[in-house]
Amino acid sequence: MNRKEEIILATLKLASERGLGNVSMSQIAEKVGIQKPSLYNHFKSKDEIITAMYQFFREKSKNNLSLENINYSDFIKGKTLEKVLIQSVSNYTKINTDDDLFAFYKVVYSERAVNPIAAKIIIDETNKMIAATKELFVALKAQKKLFTDDIDMTAVSFAMTVHSIMDYRFDFLCSKETIPQDDIMQNYIKWFCGQFGGNKNEKNVD
Repeated sequence: MNRKEEIILATLKLASERGLGNVSMSQIAEKVGIQKPSLYNHFKSKDEIITAMYQFFREKSKNNLSLENINYSDFIKGKTLEKVLIQSVSNYTKINTDDDLFAFYKVVYSERAVNPIAAKIIIDETNKMIAATKELFVALKAQKKLFTDDIDMTAVSFAMTVHSIMDYRFDFLCSKETIPQDDIMQNYIKWFCGQFGGNKNEKNVD
């Protein structure tokens, strides 16, 4: 583990205990066991550390799940629209519920209303999700599994709905309340496929 990773992990631990707004560069340096001037050799500000945390934990989670550089044409081949969407949402959920990334999101979500950097990270993540959904939907339409006159808006609608349902489940996890047995995500994907699906008789061949 290099020094930057040590700083990122130390910052996450402190932020999880105290909240981002109550963590100082001095506290981070002390947690890592270095002098404050040495900390500035690696990061110019706490905001820079927070941004680096997001990038580090997200890439680490994707690498752990081997979800880098997916070829969507190959990914959807031989699958129904429903199967593709269920697997895509499952993969995205796994990325965001990785232990470190989930702990980071708990901190960021709690402060996005008062911390511009936290809000920007949520915006960046949402934009990434929308862009990936559009790319997937282009491949699905090319293989006649998805029919829509406005692929951009269809992708935005799907991505934002999935994002909202994930937030809903996230709130249940954070509140330690029992998650409803009715699977909203699964029901939404089924509904979506009924509205925008291609061949109604297509079968899974996996």
